[in-house]
Amino acid sequence: MKLFKQLLVAPAALGLLAPVAAVATEVNVAGVSDYASVSSDAIAAEQVTSITQFSDVYPTDWAYQALSNLIERYGCVAGYPNGTYRGNRAMTRFEAAALLNACLDRVTEVTDELKRLMKEFEKELAIVKGRVDGLEARVGELEASQFSTTTKMKGQTTFVIGANSYGGDSKVEVLNAKGYPRTVDQADLAAAASGATTFNYDFRLFLDTSFTGKDLLRTMLRAGNFASSAFGGNSEYSGLTTMETAFEEGGPNQIVVNRLWYQFPIGSNFTATVGGKVRQDDMLAVWPSAYPSDTVLDFFTYAGAPQTYNLQLGAGAGLSWSDNDFSVSVNYVSGNGNVASPYVTGADNAFTRDSGDCGGIATDCSSSSGTVQIAYAPENWGIAAAYNYASGDNGAGIYSGNGTPLANYFSGLGTTNSVGISAWWTPENAGWVPSISTGWGYNSVDISNANFDGLFNTGSIDGATSQSWYVGLQWADVFLKGNAAGMAVGQPTFVTSWDNDSSINDGSDFVADGNYAWEWWYMFQVTDNITVTPAIFYLSRPLGYNTNGFASNDDDTFNNFGGLVKTTFRF
Repeated sequence: MKLFKQLLVAPAALGLLAPVAAVATEVNVAGVSDYASVSSDAIAAEQVTSITQFSDVYPTDWAYQALSNLIERYGCVAGYPNGTYRGNRAMTRFEAAALLNACLDRVTEVTDELKRLMKEFEKELAIVKGRVDGLEARVGELEASQFSTTTKMKGQTTFVIGANSYGGDSKVEVLNAKGYPRTVDQADLAAAASGATTFNYDFRLFLDTSFTGKDLLRTMLRAGNFASSAFGGNSEYSGLTTMETAFEEGGPNQIVVNRLWYQFPIGSNFTATVGGKVRQDDMLAVWPSAYPSDTVLDFFTYAGAPQTYNLQLGAGAGLSWSDNDFSVSVNYVSGNGNVASPYVTGADNAFTRDSGDCGGIATDCSSSSGTVQIAYAPENWGIAAAYNYASGDNGAGIYSGNGTPLANYFSGLGTTNSVGISAWWTPENAGWVPSISTGWGYNSVDISNANFDGLFNTGSIDGATSQSWYVGLQWADVFLKGNAAGMAVGQPTFVTSWDNDSSINDGSDFVADGNYAWEWWYMFQVTDNITVTPAIFYLSRPLGYNTNGFASNDDDTFNNFGGLVKTTFRF
């Protein structure tokens, strides 16, 4: 008998014979006599089509389901002429042979039907077989050519083309070719320095390795050429126009290791992260914002608190705990953690600190950043509060482009205590209602021992406080599914007060610092892997604009309007 027929017959035979084994101990001599008197007419009766046709079979019977399956699937169960099945009685060998023969006839009918179907769909089956063979061949080629069984590789390339324009009535003094001072419009000076249309790129390559299926070793290679453009961080007038995607390290077009860290679970609730080049946000259980999916200005990527979420990068470690929607994250990063010398000996054998030559872990020169975050984040909304402590004369300051020059400078000196509070909400369905993200940051800087001679000519500043905030809106599936639009407004970090004991502003404690930033963008989902994002932005005071470039109490204006088109390729 062929294998297919054997498989079909097996459950039928077992279904018929199993009751015999089960009730054999119940058979008595009188019962056997009654069975012997039953004629073969019982087998010749018409086969039943439903178990309900048996008057003596009940759902509580132990073999009810097996008998029902035999009737409905195979149609090879017969009863006695009086409509009974007599399931508790023994079956003669003749009756077993007759019922088994009926099942075999039914199996023959089934196989004939299958043969007809296979003949009818012969071409389609051949196509399917060919596709399966092709897939198996491709899988074999991929397995033979893959560089690692534990590592996946993905990448992202971003092109940015754009330009800045400047306005306002602020004046500055510059020296001409002969060394004589002359007064010019700051807008003209800025346009000459950073007003050209530029085309730049950012390239990222991610290598994600897992050894257990629950851990992650991430290696990120990166290259870019933004340093000389208006959208990088190294131009005098780039300031707040610095983009989140702008990158250059070690020179233009140089591929460097931008991330290298390992993350693994500890039990069911804890996750540990450690790395020689890990960033603060790599170790947070929750990122406290739903904005943006495609950012423009770098400031709007820090949840409204660029000092608390300073994204310090370096040697570090962190531990996070999550239970349902609650999470707590603790981490530490040293920006100079790879440097062995905590001090540098100067020419006069005095101990000095220099960010390029000294560092270590938890030293005054380590550029330390320690963060604690508590968050509650259900499915489509959340709130978070974070505290950051940055220490050392080379402390972890606000990233370039996230504050006024005065705020940037203060935050990089002494000790900074920062607090960030954030909240976000996203609608369950795409529509006219956008996601909403908001955040606020407060920073207190202790620089009582820092001397500003050479910068402010004389005197010192005992301390400073600064704040920042933002609101971001983002719409999903705008006009077409997959497209998105966004808008954000806020104030990048600005100094709100200081204890001034210097010649700045004639020793006054009054501070006229601050600026506003706006951005608007629309993202076209060209394909699953390509997006094009045109954007515009406006900065009310992109730089401090008095003679020293740090603070101003006058009413002169200086603003920055820019536009760009960003194209992102993911592979």
